[in-house]
Amino acid sequence: MHTGRVFDIKRYAVHDGPGIRTTVFLKGCPLRCAWCHNPESQSPDIEFQWRGDSCIACDLCVDACPSDALQRNDAVGQQRNLERCIRCLSCAEACPSHATEAIGRDMTVDEVLAEVCRDAAFYDESGGGVTLSGGEPLVQSEFAIELLRRCGERGLHRAVDTCGCVPSESLLRAAEHAELFLYDVKHMDDEAHRKATGATNRLILDNLVALAGTGAGVEVRVPVIPGVNDDHDNARATARFLAGLDRPPSVRLLAYHPMARSKYLRLDLSQPMPGDVHTPTAAELAKFAEPFVNRSLNVTYHGDRSDEPAHANR
Repeated sequence: MHTGRVFDIKRYAVHDGPGIRTTVFLKGCPLRCAWCHNPESQSPDIEFQWRGDSCIACDLCVDACPSDALQRNDAVGQQRNLERCIRCLSCAEACPSHATEAIGRDMTVDEVLAEVCRDAAFYDESGGGVTLSGGEPLVQSEFAIELLRRCGERGLHRAVDTCGCVPSESLLRAAEHAELFLYDVKHMDDEAHRKATGATNRLILDNLVALAGTGAGVEVRVPVIPGVNDDHDNARATARFLAGLDRPPSVRLLAYHPMARSKYLRLDLSQPMPGDVHTPTAAELAKFAEPFVNRSLNVTYHGDRSDEPAHANR
């Protein structure tokens, strides 16, 4: 029985593929993007976040800990000794105010499938389905592929939200069991990509070429990050590469947003993005979209207004 580490299951998702969907978020990612809005997804391990404003100082979490990993510090609140912590979830289960929350739980394919199938009627009405996301869902490839296969047996539309930095074999196996890939392309320059994400873009681009030849649907998602990849040269290089694929994909531009800053605080992680980086406006996204439109690519953007078609002059 395949078991995967899941950190969230989001029902009624509307931005993770067509229609109303259930998105299953899996732990673990090979990249460390500075703008990541799911920092809790990066580590494959079960983690904990602490919300000091919810803590009622009952110390039930301290009492419940079997490894004596928790103690109360009046100055900063709860303190956790990570070397002692065995990630047994006892503290989170004991907390009556949800100040201590576990991020990640191990679930079987059957357990996730039961959650996903609860909303099958909504998928049928809206043309929706299930999306695997993360993190990078194909880090847990055996679990992800088995879940995709089982969803297919039930006639559910399947999408995979991937960064593409995974073994080619895993990606191509997943393509046999998914109708759509939401595929990130972050930067065409390898050195800039390494600086921003911690990894080369070569495998990502090679995998996209291979995926485009499989017949699976592909929507390329480009996060537009001021000062990182929003320059015109990168826009033109990305558009040229995508237009040259066997089956040019649709493109969605995603505007950077600092919504995850509070998550880094709760996880006691340093903020990787400077605080003065702004969210691109619709006008700035439209300018970035021009090279894509000029190459007859179907491009939309999601910025300070909801999904807008790009109407740059050709």
